[in-house]
Amino acid sequence: MADPTQTSAHSAGGEPPEPADVVFMRRMRKDFQRIRMEHEFAVDEMLTKVSILRKEFLHLHRYNPIEHVGSRVKSTASILRKVARLGIDPTPEAIRAGLHDIAGVRITCSFIADTYRVLEALTSQTDVGVLQIKDYIAHPKPNGYKSLHALVEIPVFLSTGPVPVTVEIQVRTIAMDFWATLEHKIYYKYDGSVPADIVTSLTEAAQLADQLDQQMEELHTEVRGAEWERAENTTPDLDEQMLMRVWESVRTGTGAEGGGGNAGGPAD
Repeated sequence: MADPTQTSAHSAGGEPPEPADVVFMRRMRKDFQRIRMEHEFAVDEMLTKVSILRKEFLHLHRYNPIEHVGSRVKSTASILRKVARLGIDPTPEAIRAGLHDIAGVRITCSFIADTYRVLEALTSQTDVGVLQIKDYIAHPKPNGYKSLHALVEIPVFLSTGPVPVTVEIQVRTIAMDFWATLEHKIYYKYDGSVPADIVTSLTEAAQLADQLDQQMEELHTEVRGAEWERAENTTPDLDEQMLMRVWESVRTGTGAEGGGGNAGGPAD
């Protein structure tokens, strides 16, 4: 006896129905492409925020605490493998709730104090929701790994409306980043089973990197102390004479509010 669903499809449109697995795979491909797209846009949003911070620090403080910025979004295949490995229901809602490392931004700073300063500046923004912060600088992992980790949620505005997307942020110093990159390569080479003597050497190297961070920050503070104070109290592109002229006009009421000068006229 013929399948009634197929019979109905034949009579209605003349075409047999698509197999269920084909329909499932088409839907999955579309869903996964959309999820990846949302996370790419979220990374773009976060990189814009970081770029604005760099420019602000440079213009107002004459100092840029951010040395390098990198980002990544997991490939569709990588997302699918992790979903299968963790047993997550393959729906957009379950994937968004269960996977928090699809999108990542890594910020490398010169000094330890800068890592906290940058993360605070990012996470204090009103459209950035902080889900979790882990301070591996104050509390390193047993192998010596140090970094600031934050899970944040930011809105991505699409044609269908805003979508909250999670982004993982890592903030570390140059020394921490160098160590972590090397450690990752070593663990990849040994497929996770690193010989004990190499693990010991890595831990010792992490301690040396920490000592270097501390020493360089002390030198930086000593050398830049007075210079930093001068920069904080100086406005670029405004000389003393110009500022005094503005002050005199305000004090004597001869500026725009007092009706004198070029009030209402074209700007210089």
